[in-house]
Amino acid sequence: MAGTTLPTPLYGLYRQELGFGELMVTVVFAVYAVGVIVVLLVAGDFSDKLGRRPVLFVALALSAASAGCFLLEGGLPLLFAGRLLSGFAAGLFSGAATATVLELAPSGSRGFAATAANMGGLGCGPLLAGLLAQYAPRPLALPFAAHLALLAVASVLTWALPETVRPPSPRPALRPRGMEVPRQVRPVFLPAGLACFTGFAVFGLFTAVSPGFMSGTLHIANLAASGAVVFSVFCASLLGQSLTGRFGAAVALPLGCLGLVLGMAQVGLSLLVSSLALLVTGALTGGIGQGLAFRSAMAVVSARAPEEHRGGTISALFVVAYLGISLPVVGVGALSTGLGLRNAGLVFSGCVVLLASGVGAQLWRTRKAEAAALATTG
Repeated sequence: MAGTTLPTPLYGLYRQELGFGELMVTVVFAVYAVGVIVVLLVAGDFSDKLGRRPVLFVALALSAASAGCFLLEGGLPLLFAGRLLSGFAAGLFSGAATATVLELAPSGSRGFAATAANMGGLGCGPLLAGLLAQYAPRPLALPFAAHLALLAVASVLTWALPETVRPPSPRPALRPRGMEVPRQVRPVFLPAGLACFTGFAVFGLFTAVSPGFMSGTLHIANLAASGAVVFSVFCASLLGQSLTGRFGAAVALPLGCLGLVLGMAQVGLSLLVSSLALLVTGALTGGIGQGLAFRSAMAVVSARAPEEHRGGTISALFVVAYLGISLPVVGVGALSTGLGLRNAGLVFSGCVVLLASGVGAQLWRTRKAEAAALATTG
């Protein structure tokens, strides 16, 4: 997952080298999300039918091909190809790897282990790339060479994993499943999906355009600092996930939405007064809110999903999440062409505050009913 966010602090260098604007940055970023969504819709449940390890190996190969595209540094077509391949890999990892961790981790830590693997990888990508690009030679090549080395290690570890799925015999046909969600999951899927959409929209803002905010609005050009700010969002998400068990999923979901509201209010204020401190505190507060919302959403959905459909159901939740990480960010890029990046960020912050407030209020009103449902599925 680190490879999917590796280019985040490098977009400014690509802009200088290739001469494109902020809108193109968000389009390049969104191509990745399109790849994720396509794979989740087409192959979201393939690991339920073929086994986890074969799907994980395909994902590792796609991730290596993505790194190869970036290493060639051949202009926008290879950037698009690299991001699309990265999206394909992330789509397979999101369903198959998450389900694998849920099945292999000790029972008391399954939810945290699964979401920590996702968030930890996503956070380490910008930090690694920022440090290498700022303080090592060949800033547009060395991060991806390091990623290939990490993928080689991951391949060895994946080979050593036990297979957790016994493919049915005869093997069912591999057909796209679309957004099918089992009937017993649907009552919890809508609020969980909306919370994920909102939280991942915040991630999209930081992973796509926060380096532009830092260089253009705050006048901070250090790539390591840009990577560290994005890293802080994902670290805060891990903290939020670790706190989820203390509250229970029914309470953590609306609390997570509250964290998103407070975090984006601080981000908007940081753009108004050009404050790095407020941007960082907004990243931390929003990240904690996202972690609370994401882990509790994953918990309520996976608890309701039948075992034979768990990979596909988790993939459907990620489809909603990646719509949140892509569509609003492209909107920011489009708005920036007329309003400027700072004003586009203010509009985005206001929209997230309104959406998270509405979702959180509804979840708070229904928390008792959801807590009873979770206790019943227990």
